Amino acid sequence: METRALLTWICVCLLVRPLTSQTPDGVLNCCEGDVLFLVDSSGSVSSYEHSSMLSFLSELLLPFALGEDQVRVGLLQVGTKPRLEFGFDTFSTQSGLQGALRNIKPLRGDTNTVEALKMAKEWVLRSGAADGARAGLPRVLVWLTDGVKPGDVVGPMTKLQEEGVAVLVVSTGHGNYQVLRKVVSPPVEDHLYFVDIDDMSIITEDLRDAIIEIIRAERIQVRDVSTSSATLQWRPVLSGLTGYYEIRFGPVLTGGSTSGGGGTGTSPSTGGSHYERLTQTADSSTARLTGLKPDTTYTATLTPESNDQAFNTLSVTFKTNPEVLSPSTVTISESGPTSVRVSWGPLQPEKVTSYYIEYSALPRGRLNAVTVGSNQNSTLLRDLQPDTTYLVTISARHASGKEKAMSVKVCTQEVTPALADLQLTTVGSDSVQVDWKGSVAGVRGYWLTWEGQRGSGPVPGQPSSLYLPADSLSTRLTHIPPSARVCVSPIYRMARGEGLCCTAQFHSDALAYGFQS
Repeated sequence: METRALLTWICVCLLVRPLTSQTPDGVLNCCEGDVLFLVDSSGSVSSYEHSSMLSFLSELLLPFALGEDQVRVGLLQVGTKPRLEFGFDTFSTQSGLQGALRNIKPLRGDTNTVEALKMAKEWVLRSGAADGARAGLPRVLVWLTDGVKPGDVVGPMTKLQEEGVAVLVVSTGHGNYQVLRKVVSPPVEDHLYFVDIDDMSIITEDLRDAIIEIIRAERIQVRDVSTSSATLQWRPVLSGLTGYYEIRFGPVLTGGSTSGGGGTGTSPSTGGSHYERLTQTADSSTARLTGLKPDTTYTATLTPESNDQAFNTLSVTFKTNPEVLSPSTVTISESGPTSVRVSWGPLQPEKVTSYYIEYSALPRGRLNAVTVGSNQNSTLLRDLQPDTTYLVTISARHASGKEKAMSVKVCTQEVTPALADLQLTTVGSDSVQVDWKGSVAGVRGYWLTWEGQRGSGPVPGQPSSLYLPADSLSTRLTHIPPSARVCVSPIYRMARGEGLCCTAQFHSDALAYGFQS
């Protein structure tokens, strides 16, 4: 008898254990979306029924990976005053979620589903709201009800669907079918479930599959596109499974077919044209496509291959960058009166054999030329004429035989010699005779500055600075205070040259003097 009881206990353990530990294949990394469960916990739902609903949710949600880039779950209870038990940002682990589901208590009271739906629409399921749903991702509302007096829910549910929320309903009663079928998202046969409270587990897989179909993250992206390569990125749906990813890619031809140089096969779907084929391991999430042609539109397909589960083939179309032949940019720096640095890019030593730089003064100056290697992207042009415009042309000689040239105008700076000499001669007690030498070519005028006027107030019409034309080499300043500092600077076409300054010294004997600073 004891032996029979022991065998019976072992058999029960073997039968029960898979139900508590088994995880459906392929679900874990499949999805990305926000799922809100609306659970009826009003007075019409018994404690046993409420507990059964939560146990059902525990089994339903156990396989999902939770987190910001995965699935997020919220639970809103319906009673006289609906209450959000936890929002989308609350749990990122299954242990936390499962613990919360075990500790939720029913609200009781009236079935105020309309108020709960208002909370869901204006707050929990609102995209971009604080603690709300994530923008751009699927949103799902799963309503668990006993079907008793659901209220006027058709209008609120319709508004949610109009905003992109998918609505699914599980009813443990068998009434109000016409109302419930109106509130679910099509197809009704996949999104509306009637089940006895003791048999809820029989719909677990079907409901989970329906949710997965809505939030499945079957997206493939292209990044790091260049003239000859691109990177495919996808969600690793095969993680934890056996299998591999097959990738095919080729340029799009007229009519949408593909062709690729050096392809490893022909595609029956494209009329036998060539394509490139790659395979990546099951834990991969990226693949680098190389050997592409510039400025060409490509189609790439990704097929997860596994004996454990069937997956859809994903496809994406992208265009490579146009080929950039150097030089495409030219910049000027270190400009001086007799030299200027010319730089160009991009540097393409693998494509360019040499660069040829020609330059001449405009309009008809002598042509000069210099040749530099393919690893050099700048050169300093010397022995130029000051204050002169030059036409500079950079030509790239490519290994392919192509040549590309780019021309720019550059200007050298003018020479701005400093003032050679400055003398002050005091005249009387408050006047100064200012004389300077300025026979340098290119001077446009002179700028004089001196300190404030003598006395408590300014003399009308007497400024503290003065501009004089180029043929002026002297002037007399009056009403100058003792020890006033007088400065004269030459003015050229583009800049002011370095000036000289002297300090006026008034003595009993008028002295002529000069000094530089």
